[in-house]
Amino acid sequence: MLEWFRAHQRDLPWRASRDPYRIWVAEVMLQQTRIAAVMPYYQRFLDRFPDVQSLARSPQSEVLKLWSGLGYYSRARNLHSAAKQIAAKPASQFPRELDDALALPGIGAYTAAAVLSIAYDVPLAVLDGNVARVLARINAIRGDLRVPKTWSTLTTTATRFLPQDSASDWNQSLMELGEVICVPQSPRCTVCPVRRWCQAYALGLQNEIPAARKTRAAIKVKITAAILLDPEGRTLLVQDPGAHDEVLFSRMWQFPAVEARQRPKETLAAHLHSILNLNGALSLEPLPAARHGVTFRSIALLPFLARVSQIPKLPRTRILPLNAIGKLPISSATRKIAAAIPCAMQLDEH
Repeated sequence: MLEWFRAHQRDLPWRASRDPYRIWVAEVMLQQTRIAAVMPYYQRFLDRFPDVQSLARSPQSEVLKLWSGLGYYSRARNLHSAAKQIAAKPASQFPRELDDALALPGIGAYTAAAVLSIAYDVPLAVLDGNVARVLARINAIRGDLRVPKTWSTLTTTATRFLPQDSASDWNQSLMELGEVICVPQSPRCTVCPVRRWCQAYALGLQNEIPAARKTRAAIKVKITAAILLDPEGRTLLVQDPGAHDEVLFSRMWQFPAVEARQRPKETLAAHLHSILNLNGALSLEPLPAARHGVTFRSIALLPFLARVSQIPKLPRTRILPLNAIGKLPISSATRKIAAAIPCAMQLDEH
């Protein structure tokens, strides 16, 4: 495995050095996110925050803006909070001790083991979905790998295999194998460096192990949102929404929105009158709907255009040009709503 990894590892930016900060940022970004999606965000993030001190000094809003579109925004908030804690210590560096790492916001067993082993060669085994799949196939472990007893068995196996003097390369080799060869569907067994030790391959079970996880039935949700537009092309964003969904809008700037089980136009009109203290009727022009998926939810985004002569100034709101909303931290759902108006599709990021 070590020989294979050292000869064939991919050239990924977080492998350019053993800097614990760079490795930590990468591991947080890669949680539940594909490498291809992370790559452009990673470099932009490090260009703006090259070290833990610069990250700690920056306002959270700027951190969230650079994270905008990557999703799971609690990761960015925890990363920022942890950076503040680290920068306040004399060493101002990601801790070397496991307990100290686990005490930081957003750091669980996997992330702590990954950063400590890759950056410092601390002999800690990592176990994520990719590594678990590799180990399950090698030992022909059937069933749902996330069952606590099975996961515990895999943890023990990962620890037993770990070479004490090569934790960094070993852990990365297992991750790499799971990502490029021992993939979930149609694994590339013919080029696998450990094929002759793989019990699943010997039994012809490589496509049955691991068992497919039971997925939660999708819940359909309708969110209706208003894009207010004044004669100068300005719009309104709020931070105290009626559809306060911490996953969908992630407590970031968004258009006024509310969940609508039925009659979305009427529901939105009532919501706008209640939060904006509007007088008189409000004309709402339907815009093209968009689809958005978040975990087990299938969300229909139903935007409406509301042309107004003047946008009311209220607490916890921002009035700005529609094509400049990218200057604030917004979620990908808000971007999809804005894109319903053709002129808003090119958001100003600068």
